[in-house]
Amino acid sequence: MKRALAASAIGILTLLGSPATACAAERPIQVSIFTPAQLVPEEDGVRGLRLNLIYGRNKSVQGIDVGFVNRLTSGQSRGLQIGLVGMVDVDFCGAQLNVFNFTDGNFKGFQWGFVNYARNACGLQVGLANFAYSMHGVQIGFLNGIQEAAFHPILPVVNFSF
Repeated sequence: MKRALAASAIGILTLLGSPATACAAERPIQVSIFTPAQLVPEEDGVRGLRLNLIYGRNKSVQGIDVGFVNRLTSGQSRGLQIGLVGMVDVDFCGAQLNVFNFTDGNFKGFQWGFVNYARNACGLQVGLANFAYSMHGVQIGFLNGIQEAAFHPILPVVNFSF
């Protein structure tokens, strides 16, 4: 019974990553050891679950993104990202719960980690150090910086801009 279930799971994962479905822009699941050793190509998006054992890179994720290093390169991603490092080259909406969070586009939601960065943030950043170029929201941490701040560019404990 266990062998049959394992064989079925391997078959499903193989079909999801097969060349016959290579034209699809989004896949329901991604498993990555490190890019390019991953189930589906990095050019495809993931709508569902992405598991990155060491390093995973895809254009976008709509859903749950879990791993050691999670990288998103284009489009807009939404959902929950959990891991050691979350690197988003473009827009992200949702929650980033990584030790280090970096969003180089528009970020809407909640960042929690030791170091949080978002180019244009809307929401809440909680961490040891929080940084944003522009922000519509609140930062809570030891060091908080908003380059285009309405109140003050760098403050300890709490900073905000509305």
